[in-house]
Amino acid sequence: MDAKTPAVISLHKEGDIAVVTVNNPPVNALSVELRQALLDAVDLCEGDDDVRAVVLICAGRTFIAGADVREFGKPTEPPHLPDVVARIEGAKKPWIAAIHGAALGGGFEVAMGCRFRVAGPDAKVGLPEVSLGIVPGASGTVRTSRLAGVSVAVDLVTSGRPWKAARALSMGLVDEIVAGDLEAGAIAFARSVLNCPLPPVVSERPVEPMGEDFWQEARKQAAKAGYQAPLKALELIRFGSEQPFAAAMAKERETFLALRQSDEAAALRHVFFAERGAARPDALRDVKPRKLAKAGVIGGGTMGAGIAAACLQAGLGVVLIERDEEALARGLSNLSALFDGAMKRGKLDAAGKSTLMGGVIGSMDYAALGDCDLVIEAVFEEIGVKRAVFAELARHCRPDAILATNTSYLDPRAIVQGLANPERFIGLHFFSPAHIMKLLEIVPVPETARDVLATAFALAGQLGKIPVQAGICEGFIGNRILKRYRAEAEALVRDGVAITAIDAAMRDFGFRMGPFEAQDLGGLDIAYLQREGARAAGEDVPETLGDLLVQAGRKGQKTGSGWYDYDAGYRTPRPSPAVQALLAERISASAEMSSSEISGHLLAAMSSEGQAILEEGIALKGSDIDLVEIHGYGFPRWKGGPMFLSGKPQ
Repeated sequence: MDAKTPAVISLHKEGDIAVVTVNNPPVNALSVELRQALLDAVDLCEGDDDVRAVVLICAGRTFIAGADVREFGKPTEPPHLPDVVARIEGAKKPWIAAIHGAALGGGFEVAMGCRFRVAGPDAKVGLPEVSLGIVPGASGTVRTSRLAGVSVAVDLVTSGRPWKAARALSMGLVDEIVAGDLEAGAIAFARSVLNCPLPPVVSERPVEPMGEDFWQEARKQAAKAGYQAPLKALELIRFGSEQPFAAAMAKERETFLALRQSDEAAALRHVFFAERGAARPDALRDVKPRKLAKAGVIGGGTMGAGIAAACLQAGLGVVLIERDEEALARGLSNLSALFDGAMKRGKLDAAGKSTLMGGVIGSMDYAALGDCDLVIEAVFEEIGVKRAVFAELARHCRPDAILATNTSYLDPRAIVQGLANPERFIGLHFFSPAHIMKLLEIVPVPETARDVLATAFALAGQLGKIPVQAGICEGFIGNRILKRYRAEAEALVRDGVAITAIDAAMRDFGFRMGPFEAQDLGGLDIAYLQREGARAAGEDVPETLGDLLVQAGRKGQKTGSGWYDYDAGYRTPRPSPAVQALLAERISASAEMSSSEISGHLLAAMSSEGQAILEEGIALKGSDIDLVEIHGYGFPRWKGGPMFLSGKPQ
């Protein structure tokens, strides 16, 4: 057997149990070589009279984690995965999938082709294809219902989110959790089931039908994603639950192949590869990051508390510094409230909150930062305040401690001016709420050491964030594009396009809110104060329509009025006659534009600004700009980002 076995698998016997081990690093992806090797392994085991059952297990850190990314966007090559899964399922000798790490996409479809599935306690299973704009293509929408029921299939497939082993067990997706040695446990499980009547193969199991109310509610939930793949997956699950297996498989494959060529799939593949490449740029692959065990955070406001929460959840100890007892108590209360919110959402229990809060030390004394490896300043966005903070940090922190500013607009070089050991300084621009938002703009100054830059990227990984390196300019990448976007939206208003029409157009495109709704949510006064600061410094900053609203006391939802009016206690925007009156002298015409014309105009402005950012070297590549817009500013993921849309993603 061993001599005939292809290199991507190995095969050995433990008595009457064959063990097929996949070894296709790094994630045992289902390459064409592995698909063929699995077919060959079935033939080998079927031809060995001494083998009564087969355990399928994987070497390395994970079970089969899905398709081979090298094949994304390319024509499929035989053997095709549905045929591989069918061959495993049709084997006379039962196969048992032994899952560790993650069995995702095609990997879980292979596991469902096995007669049984056992998993390690930390394993996950899932069908994430909708996140790439496609649907499962090798029985995921068909076998899942037959294995665990329609409601499980709908949840697993249309969400794209993986499930942990314990949940998978409770829902019938796996048969047993193996706490000890996975291979030994799987072999023991195989021997135990050989002494009992075998269940039908998954494709032959019945499906419990669901009523129309179930399907209507499921469609409502799937539609919330905003793009077609979850809805197509739902249609396939319903078809598969009501039609014979063979017909359902044919329809699934047809849909899978069609969606692979869609614009949404191309956009989502682009984002997938951009995210993979963001974690550690090629220029830093040979640079060892510093170790981080303890972080200091200066300022316990909304941003500082969010940064502290993110660090605590990542396993870092935290020292929170505030200016006086009242501010410190408020900062710790802000932090506690964030964890209370996590408890309400079911993400944390009381014991978990207690552990996290036990990891923070609150102090008014900068000397408490003496053993911190990293300190992040998150105070008011005013250059004098920030310089004063860094003067204190220079006096009290270790000479090798990394010092970071969370500024969103100010020039980090001005903040660091005169600081000792400037090579340890870097900008880390978090987005609010910092414990939830995925984006982290990393802004080095010319003196920043390479290992400090590498550590910033490593920190992003530890915090579960998407890092993007940005050069120095006003607003870096994201806020610079936001400024242009808002200016162009105001220009449309000056030309007579209705505020409601502009917001509706951007929602139609895929944003959750239009530019004016978003400003009302965040507060118009934030950008207003930045413009006023620039004017006070002697800069020529033209008057904006937003300035007029703030000067009239309309600061957004928090004051009950901004670009829209709001009823007390409600967040639903209502068109405002008062705004029309305030802006009447600034509106020169009454223009009519279609929804697609409005969104096209604003998107062109975003990509134009992005192109300028690229040409100036502020962003390293177009896909970085796309990541910033998607993870920091609500750009619809399935559209790929402004640079992807413009045809300039690199």
